[in-house]
Amino acid sequence: MVDFTQARRMMVDGQLRTFDVNDMSLLDAMDSVPRELFVLPGREALAYIDQDILVSDGGETRYMLSPMILGRLIQALEIDAGDKILDVACGRGYASAVFHSLGAQVTALEADEALAAAARQCLNAAGAGDVTVVTGPLEQGHAAHAPYDAILLNGSVEVRPEGLLQQLAEGGRLVCVKGRGRAARAMLYVRSGDAIGERSLFEAAAPLLAPFVQAPGFSF
Repeated sequence: MVDFTQARRMMVDGQLRTFDVNDMSLLDAMDSVPRELFVLPGREALAYIDQDILVSDGGETRYMLSPMILGRLIQALEIDAGDKILDVACGRGYASAVFHSLGAQVTALEADEALAAAARQCLNAAGAGDVTVVTGPLEQGHAAHAPYDAILLNGSVEVRPEGLLQQLAEGGRLVCVKGRGRAARAMLYVRSGDAIGERSLFEAAAPLLAPFVQAPGFSF
């Protein structure tokens, strides 16, 4: 039988702190949200491994990002209580639950209705039932609740997520992993007026999100 409380503590001390996650509010949130509630049934023992974990069982392929990568991405967003968040490709809702624990107003976006329904159940079980879970094309975001102070993409992209960037508030931030393989980097985008600045944060890897894959070019 896994002691999940101890597993969370080991995740915080052995994975997050050693990977420069040092925001105390975020560490407390990730120490309190029961990650084991957000994996596929029967796979709870895998919840705290330092790997991306498959959380879909059909339809859209979706992963819960490894604690180290997710922690650094969320830390880069500098979340304050009351911030409006869009959690893109939310899977079963773990990152949304972390944002909720930080006091944010969260909209969780999924493309697959069955996965969105699973996210609602998981979030309710974790005491984060007031997170709003919506469905729709990931690349289109969710304009009805925009603008957002922060947007997280739970995966990597090959193309700049222009549709999502346009839903940022003034000073709003978006984080994602861009690229694949050894060329992949965690990226931070910040909106200032009509301009979007971008900054490379650290080397990272994450599963590709299909709507953001570069279309193949023509060859002659």
